Amino acid sequence: MLLTMSAERQEDTAQDDVALAASGDTRAYERLYRTHVPHIYALYLRMTANRAEAEDATQDAFVQAWRKIDSFRGDSRFSSWLHRIAVNVVLGRMRSRKREMERMRLVDPETQTATPAEHDISDLERAIAGLPERARQVFVLAGVYGYTHEQVAEALDVAVGTCKAHLHRARQMLAEQLEATT
Repeated sequence: MLLTMSAERQEDTAQDDVALAASGDTRAYERLYRTHVPHIYALYLRMTANRAEAEDATQDAFVQAWRKIDSFRGDSRFSSWLHRIAVNVVLGRMRSRKREMERMRLVDPETQTATPAEHDISDLERAIAGLPERARQVFVLAGVYGYTHEQVAEALDVAVGTCKAHLHRARQMLAEQLEATT
């Protein structure tokens, strides 16, 4: 019961900060930022497997949230609303990067280089980072963050069956990669 009350108080504080931030209070928004930045950064790091990209995307998400905070209706928790913005930001950035890479490939195919894996992340994080892009996206959203197949399919603009296949493939590849490291 004590934990529930604490969580309720935290949610009340968050709602107060949201209301204050929507009226232009930057200190209230800073408190929201400090509360939620670790979760958003972790999402981006898992999705992109790149620290610099995760940092940039985190900043983009919070800038967008600040611009849109007056549209937060309170139908859901602020963290859920912010998480949705974050997912949209990272998917948009990934689509944009993919288009840019395709343009670069048309100009000079030798400019493509592999991004080195982070050296200080766990075996699981390395294995997730090694997944093909779409399988990684589906795994992170459905397998790590618990989105339904329908939600993931809508976010990635793919069929639900495709989403399920990517998740199954990602799990198989992760199991193989992790087994190989033991």
